[in-house]
Amino acid sequence: MKTKQNNLEVLRHSTSHVLASAVLEMFPEAKFGIGPAIENGFYYDFELPRTLIPEDLPLLEEKMKEIVKNDYKFERAEISTEEGRKDFKKLGQTYKLELIDDLEKEGNKKVSVYKAGHFVDLCSGPHIESTGKINLKAFTLTKISGAYWKGDEKNQQLQRIYGVVFEKEKELEEYKIQQEEAIKRDHKKLGRELDLFSFHPEAPGSAFWHPKGMIIWNELEKFGKSIRKKYKYTEIQTPILAKNTLWKTSGHWDHYKDTMFSFDLDKETYCLKPMDCPFNIKIYQTQQRSYKELPIRYTEIGRILRNEKSGELNGLLRVRHLTQDDSHVFLMKNQIKEEIINLIKMTKEYYAVFGINPEFFLSTRPDDFMGEIKDWDEAEKDLETALKKEGVNFEIKEKDGAFYGPKIDIDIKDALGRRWQLATIQLDFQLPQRFNLEYVDSDGSKKTPVMIHAAIFGTFERFIGIILEHFAGALPLWLSPVQVTIIPVSEKFSDYAKEVENKLIEKTIRVEINDKGESLGKRISEAEKQKSPYILVVGEREIKEKSVNVRLRGIKEQQILSIDKFIEKIAREIEEKK
Repeated sequence: MKTKQNNLEVLRHSTSHVLASAVLEMFPEAKFGIGPAIENGFYYDFELPRTLIPEDLPLLEEKMKEIVKNDYKFERAEISTEEGRKDFKKLGQTYKLELIDDLEKEGNKKVSVYKAGHFVDLCSGPHIESTGKINLKAFTLTKISGAYWKGDEKNQQLQRIYGVVFEKEKELEEYKIQQEEAIKRDHKKLGRELDLFSFHPEAPGSAFWHPKGMIIWNELEKFGKSIRKKYKYTEIQTPILAKNTLWKTSGHWDHYKDTMFSFDLDKETYCLKPMDCPFNIKIYQTQQRSYKELPIRYTEIGRILRNEKSGELNGLLRVRHLTQDDSHVFLMKNQIKEEIINLIKMTKEYYAVFGINPEFFLSTRPDDFMGEIKDWDEAEKDLETALKKEGVNFEIKEKDGAFYGPKIDIDIKDALGRRWQLATIQLDFQLPQRFNLEYVDSDGSKKTPVMIHAAIFGTFERFIGIILEHFAGALPLWLSPVQVTIIPVSEKFSDYAKEVENKLIEKTIRVEINDKGESLGKRISEAEKQKSPYILVVGEREIKEKSVNVRLRGIKEQQILSIDKFIEKIAREIEEKK
């Protein structure tokens, strides 16, 4: 078991302070927000006298390099909140004053500050020894964007500067190459080129799925349902609309009200559901349950809506209308470990088909938790035991659990080494209590079940976006919208192409014929651009031999096979999901 904190995060956070110090040199009147470490790098938010432009970034980089060369020590001091308020008021740093107020409300009487050169920041640390420990050739500023203070659009909009930093120059160069490749693999670009989906201003944050995109969707849905059926899940479907009284009972109204779509009707407030769990609970409550029935495993293709901020929307990766391969399990406490182990096994089974190794994280009790600490401690212990029993290496995400229970987060790394958070397995003692759920135990007494929330793909939208980028659009054969493209050498071979097409269709193989009035080379090139796994060229020889000239995606060598032999080969590969 590892902790998530590491030396690289300390380096990133320290470099954000160097950025802030450089901004202070360029804009002495700057007001500072926050500057955390993030994946690969860091950012810092500022209120500045003018709007930054891309040409400012090289200037700031030069100032950062001077600060690094000066090798200023990071000096820590712990002071009272009263003293901190006095110092930052003198500096005119209103955002830092607000942060001190927040810390005081949490019961803190002291705060820590760090000084490096002329820059002083309110910060809990830790930091590297001095600015000189930053490799001059291993950091760069990447972009400028807008950001609301504390992420609330009602607050002041600040300017955010992003940067990346590594320990070695080689790592920065590799990152730059990776970013160039990421642009080529952008799922939004691939979605247009492969005619999979589109986005329209009339429905921001919602994808319009085209016929080829729906093939991918339906294949994933069918695959997921087949695995869940093996693990004895039963499928349900619930409404998309409910009165807010349901969310008040669940506690979501207090925690997620701002991200929910709601409206008033007939003197009631209704909400479009942002998650499925309260609806699954209502089905559980429709009859008295016995211990003999448990675990009860529901699975649902859940259509949910969340009011994500417009500035955070990003293709399929961040949407307002999303679809989860959701599941909820109702069980007894003595069944928890076995059920969590089965969910971990199921997760591995899902991702193995894509050649992806999942990474596991145990997310613990957040500050705004609901319920009793002893229940949380017990729940976290159960998850940890299940992970260890299944032989899973995992890291800890401190205070990153849901408000109603700890969870296991499952990340994957794509072909470019980027980490994506997908599946979640959440243990929940709270919602069953809030909804007064019961089952009759073996002794006739009524007891409260435990609940597990689990989504393996996470959301279909996000998962499809990720695998499109992971495979650069060249999806596995079983998932490809068009599995075979048939290209007749010329028009006079079109009838034979149609004959081959019909035989493939009989075996439910997805096929297209490209008999456009273009050169053979151009049509082959078009099929390659459309990422067709197999290209069959047919002409005089193929007609005589009742064969096909087979070209496998990404391989130059060609192979002549009989039609029946090719169908047998591709049908087996589809079945085995190679």
